[in-house]
Amino acid sequence: MGIKIVSRLLLCTLSFIFLNGFVGMPIHPANAEPDDAELLSEQQIVYRIKPEKRGGEAFKLIYLVPVPVDAFWRFKTDFGGDFLLSNRYIREHRLVLEKGNVTITENSYSNAPNETFRWRTTLFPDEHRLVFQLENPRECGHRFHYGSIRMEPFQSYTKVTHTAYFDFFGAFLWVNLPIGGGMTSFLTYTARWEKDTVSRLRHQYETESSPRPR
Repeated sequence: MGIKIVSRLLLCTLSFIFLNGFVGMPIHPANAEPDDAELLSEQQIVYRIKPEKRGGEAFKLIYLVPVPVDAFWRFKTDFGGDFLLSNRYIREHRLVLEKGNVTITENSYSNAPNETFRWRTTLFPDEHRLVFQLENPRECGHRFHYGSIRMEPFQSYTKVTHTAYFDFFGAFLWVNLPIGGGMTSFLTYTARWEKDTVSRLRHQYETESSPRPR
């Protein structure tokens, strides 16, 4: 995240803490899961989970997408798709390399427009699972950032579990910011954007000729 954005988040969060005695999101174990009724009711659940021993922060986002798992897998692994730029947080996106089950992409984001994030994503098609890692953390002001995304059938939906571990200046404040611009609002928007986008484009990903059928 850009320094100016972090400074604004810092000011907002400190003001909120001072005025309201806010103590932050509770930390859950990494295996935290909602029950079926909660997931069907909420559609997306955000947990702050136990971080690494070396510090930082971590989250687990679980949400439902109203398409079959194979279609969502094709959507999720279409790394060259123009639809990515419809996400309000993605300013630029470039597919750099696809070699076997490894993909390199570069993104810049609206909250860090002067930084290019280079991501390495490894695909495990038989498991419908992606493992991602930020390749240039120091250039982006991070100590580390990595995680995984797992997809599985759930009734008539696809259940998506996105877990990430990261550390950057202001990470604690971003995670705990209870208003717009914090982690919960960002992840909630991202889950809703994916659901809306794949629903709109599902006809492109429901056939075997769709991109990256794997």
